[in-house]
Amino acid sequence: MPTWSSWVPWALLSACFAALTAVLAKLGVRDVDSNLATAIRTIIVVLLLVPAVVATGRWSNPFSLPPRTLAFLALSAAATGASWLCYFRALQLGDVTKVALVDKTSVVLVILFAFVFLGERPSVRDWIAIALVLLGIGMLVLKR
Repeated sequence: MPTWSSWVPWALLSACFAALTAVLAKLGVRDVDSNLATAIRTIIVVLLLVPAVVATGRWSNPFSLPPRTLAFLALSAAATGASWLCYFRALQLGDVTKVALVDKTSVVLVILFAFVFLGERPSVRDWIAIALVLLGIGMLVLKR
């Protein structure tokens, strides 16, 4: 199992890029349909990632992967696409600060889904943190 220090920098970088994504996407959906904006973003992601994988020598025939792996990756891609479509539409309609906060309820859902589907067992401290995250999001987003 990876040590704490091996994954933390990557998770922090992910959070930074996700934050930039929200602000840059809000600017990008001002004058275009949100679905078209999502499609353009997706094409650019593919154009950046495939050469990066090839350049690092990590490319292999994806069809040689086990069918179960391909199925879960396909389902993950479908969920990502649906998430991006919804996220860009929400950004087009709402304030980025509120959209980003509500979007981060995904953190809570990940923990709940990992509990149900992967058998991960959060500690009491983790459950308290989940409740506090939900409470904080509710306080910031819901009107009186």
